[in-house]
Amino acid sequence: MNNKGTVFGGSLLVAGTSIGGGMLALPVLTSVAGFLPSFCIYILCWLFMASTGLLFLEISQWLKGEANIVTMAERTLGKPGKAFAWILYLFLFYCLTVAYMVGCGNIFLDLTGLRLPDWMGPMICVILFCPLILISTTKVSHLNIWLVAGLAISYFGFVFLGFRYVQPSLLANHDWSYSLKVLPIAFTSFAYQGIIPTLADHMHYDGKKIRKAILIGSFIPLLAYTLWEWLILGIVPIEGAHGLKETLKQGQNAVYPLKYFLYNESVYWLGQAFAFFALITSFIGVSLGLRDFLADGLNVEKNRKGKFLLALFVLLPPLAIAITYPHIFLIALDYAGGFGCALLLGLLPILMVWQSRYRLSSHSQPQLGGGKVVLMMLVLFVSIELISEVRQLFLRMF
Repeated sequence: MNNKGTVFGGSLLVAGTSIGGGMLALPVLTSVAGFLPSFCIYILCWLFMASTGLLFLEISQWLKGEANIVTMAERTLGKPGKAFAWILYLFLFYCLTVAYMVGCGNIFLDLTGLRLPDWMGPMICVILFCPLILISTTKVSHLNIWLVAGLAISYFGFVFLGFRYVQPSLLANHDWSYSLKVLPIAFTSFAYQGIIPTLADHMHYDGKKIRKAILIGSFIPLLAYTLWEWLILGIVPIEGAHGLKETLKQGQNAVYPLKYFLYNESVYWLGQAFAFFALITSFIGVSLGLRDFLADGLNVEKNRKGKFLLALFVLLPPLAIAITYPHIFLIALDYAGGFGCALLLGLLPILMVWQSRYRLSSHSQPQLGGGKVVLMMLVLFVSIELISEVRQLFLRMF
């Protein structure tokens, strides 16, 4: 983005924040529902997440300069809101860090062909990439440009070469009863709201321009995910020894089963390259975000000693979980979306806007029309998702 904060630049920032490692889980976790039901849920989820993004924008315009979700929650909902945001932020980012550690580890072992225990994958991932948490954000940003370029090239290369292997008959499979199970991973994959306060400040709180950036930027992932879903579900069958159901049981990503159904190694390796870049860029973004959040919340200075301490806080808890449960990639992303994103990026902005509009009488321009009716509809939508996720949790436990 340039210094003028254009709609184009803002749209790319929103899209880039959304598209990441969650994309690798989408076709696996949505496979039983099928292509058409998943596509419908994607549209609903995009509408919901675009709406909550606009709600975050409204609060950002009211609390200019307060570029922090926790501070926004405290200013609108008081100390309970601050505690609620703190807990949810840590839960969401630790779940994502666990998922990306496991995912990166799996990719590394698969690419190298090393016959090591599964728990070694996350360990190697941390050893290789933990230095990125210790160096300056500027240096990481320069590296990230090349990683994002690799992500884009491998994705479009995979799409260009892979479309010829799609079998339309596989896309006809559907089961609408599984539709709600798609929501948690969709929430994770459409998440971008954390950067709205920063985006608003960068674009000088120009509501019209920022609103366009949010709507366009969040629509780009919808297109990318739909095309990705079409490719994977059209190439890999749901049933069978190496089908998507078996991939789900193994906790693997969507690229893993392609090697059993593609007769072109170039396509498979492009898919693996895309998986690698998607997971690494997501891991870096989440790790740095968690580092900076803990630095602010715990008042840790980001000098050499402080960064080392923060790296321990960021990496050790999720690493312990990843080593103990080396096949938790899909489950961690499911929990991240089903609870973390739904509550922090879905319910919280609704509550903050309700409080600011009708209790605190803020004078900021509403960015989402419809008044109380629309806000209540959004609450109903996220409540249905949460009830479904709690039900699934109990089914897993018992």
